[in-house]
Amino acid sequence: MSTLHDFEAETLTGGRQDLGDYAGRAVLVVNTASQCGFTPQLAGLEELHAELADAGLVVLGFPCNQFGNQEPGDAEQIGDFCQRNYGVSFPMFAKVDVNGSGAHPPFAWLKSQKKGLLGGRIKWNFTKFLIGPDGQVVARYAPTTEPSAIREDIEQVLAGRTT
Repeated sequence: MSTLHDFEAETLTGGRQDLGDYAGRAVLVVNTASQCGFTPQLAGLEELHAELADAGLVVLGFPCNQFGNQEPGDAEQIGDFCQRNYGVSFPMFAKVDVNGSGAHPPFAWLKSQKKGLLGGRIKWNFTKFLIGPDGQVVARYAPTTEPSAIREDIEQVLAGRTT
């Protein structure tokens, strides 16, 4: 059985990141966009990351331009926007597709583990996946779910309990 730890991804700055480096931590994977109605959630994601990092949480942001052309920028523009407007310090990755035949492998796996409202597809930007320290998907959250609303679930995962 695969886990999140079996994948790698390109960082926003062009490096390679082995997602296995996050083994033993709770991970919140989110497809992001800079020009989306849900973009203000970046502030809540940053708050979770900052407040729970020492307890073992890491938030991973994956920009995506598949929904309404809401992430048209290049890597530098995305990074500047996220830092300038929301103080994002959590890892951001290169722009990816999350649906279709070109879906980034971690997202193809995530969708196979937890189906959403549209079955195996992601509905919109800011779909969130909570991953346990073992690399398995614990929960999936809709784009409308505010980061603060999943804090208790994250804390349960960090305490060794599943949601």
